[in-house]
Amino acid sequence: MDRPFGKFFATRSVVAAKNGMAATSHPLATQTAVGVLRAGGSATDAAIAANAVLGLVEPTGCGVGGDLFALVWDARARKLAGLNASGRSPQGLSLEVLHAMGLEQIPPYGPLPVSVPGAVDGWFALHETYGQLSMADVLAPAIGYARQGVPVAEIIAGYWAHDAELLADFPNFADLYLPGGRTPRAGESFANPNLADTYQALAEGGRAAFYEGRIARRIDEFMRANGGYLRYEDLAAHRSNWVEPVSTCYRGYDVWEIPPNNQGITVLQMLNLLEGYDIAALGPQNPDYLHLFIEAKKLAFEDRARFYADPDHADVPVEQLISKSYALERRRLLNPQRAARELAYGEPGVLNVGDTVYLTVADSAGNMVSLIQSNFRGLGSGLTVADLGFGFQDRGELFSLDPQHPNVYAPGKRPFHTIIPAFVTRDGEPLLSFGVMGADMQPQGHVQILVNLIDFGMNLQEAGDAARLRHEGSSSPTGSKMRDGGTVLLESGFGNDVVTELARRGHQVARARDGFGGYQAIRWDAAQRAYFGASESRKDGQAAGY
Repeated sequence: MDRPFGKFFATRSVVAAKNGMAATSHPLATQTAVGVLRAGGSATDAAIAANAVLGLVEPTGCGVGGDLFALVWDARARKLAGLNASGRSPQGLSLEVLHAMGLEQIPPYGPLPVSVPGAVDGWFALHETYGQLSMADVLAPAIGYARQGVPVAEIIAGYWAHDAELLADFPNFADLYLPGGRTPRAGESFANPNLADTYQALAEGGRAAFYEGRIARRIDEFMRANGGYLRYEDLAAHRSNWVEPVSTCYRGYDVWEIPPNNQGITVLQMLNLLEGYDIAALGPQNPDYLHLFIEAKKLAFEDRARFYADPDHADVPVEQLISKSYALERRRLLNPQRAARELAYGEPGVLNVGDTVYLTVADSAGNMVSLIQSNFRGLGSGLTVADLGFGFQDRGELFSLDPQHPNVYAPGKRPFHTIIPAFVTRDGEPLLSFGVMGADMQPQGHVQILVNLIDFGMNLQEAGDAARLRHEGSSSPTGSKMRDGGTVLLESGFGNDVVTELARRGHQVARARDGFGGYQAIRWDAAQRAYFGASESRKDGQAAGY
């Protein structure tokens, strides 16, 4: 991981800087973060500023109607902190009501999957602990861009058009996201003065403006008028939670994730399974490695489907699931030559479609932020308060409606979450802040990035640009069960020989062009006292420093 130059394919060189670094999925967000760093802001200030800009320029992935998770390396305390800023389900909607509707699963769009937006409270929780500039200064760039308008980026324009086909008829959606009756084309300017007003209210009134003031009351009014269950009281009661990150050691590197209700520990489980094999001797295009990766994913996702839930409502056996002894037990089920079609989850006593933004920022004091924020499905539920400038997430779709499942719907409960920030330390020192966007692709992407860096010796840019695979069809925390082994989707960078060999081992294989995530990363090089940044080619993003 420490090798600065590489032999593998990369779309560009790694970016290097001494004083600070930002990597986001949009150049304006990256440049905003660097500007905040230059103005004396902390990594946290810069991350919030970048996230606010992304809510304008990339509404297909994030916004103040969604949730947030973050890992923060505190250079002064020499410690990693975790923030869970995901929202809870409405108190006024019960499992009995959902069953009375005849539902077997919560629908992806409309009022039923809407949960409390946690992102704004996450911003203020982070800022209270780690901020240096005022929130007015932090939000000023986003406010300015929202009023004057910005050209829509190419990839975002494509996602926008796709989402609009699904959501155009939902309340107020077209008023905000179809200016002039259609979605903006690449290069066309999009302004959102109502979002600017919302940001201005936050700058002046703090988190209370969103959860207890005029914005909260407007959300309540909108939901009552459009069949929603979210109420003022749900917003007023919301608070983020600081949590202890959890980790596993993979070949001398400590990999950190946030524990459930999100899926971060899936990464740790997969790494524990793969550690039992000499992956470095195989290579990134070797079918033996790819097969092991797919089978490890299937095993970890069985446990994800059975155990991951809101720990305030369920007993999630995290320490047992991420233990090396449990991985040894589960590895016995992995056939190195044959694809599993059906698996059982482990007993701890023995022991895919989501759009998100990920960003990472590092400052001159050595603080680093790994932050991920999402509406879940693209532009979210379709419910949009146009006069506030944003729509609402549909994260509640990921509840189960099975009364016996730990992730079963309940009022005031956090749903299973896909978004996960990541961090790596070595010998107690910060090394890498990174993430990969994209629902069920996220843990698969995390593991592929880490294997590329640690086992195959790729540099930071090569690790993100390398061809990826994605396995679909595993059992899910919503209650579905894998019966046919699922499908392996490969990017074009894999040769036909790989397809043939994986099929011979019993995998269903197909090619795909999209859905492989979007990666950003910052690595700290202690020997050279420099940051290295990377932003891959699958998104519109940029890494930059100063």
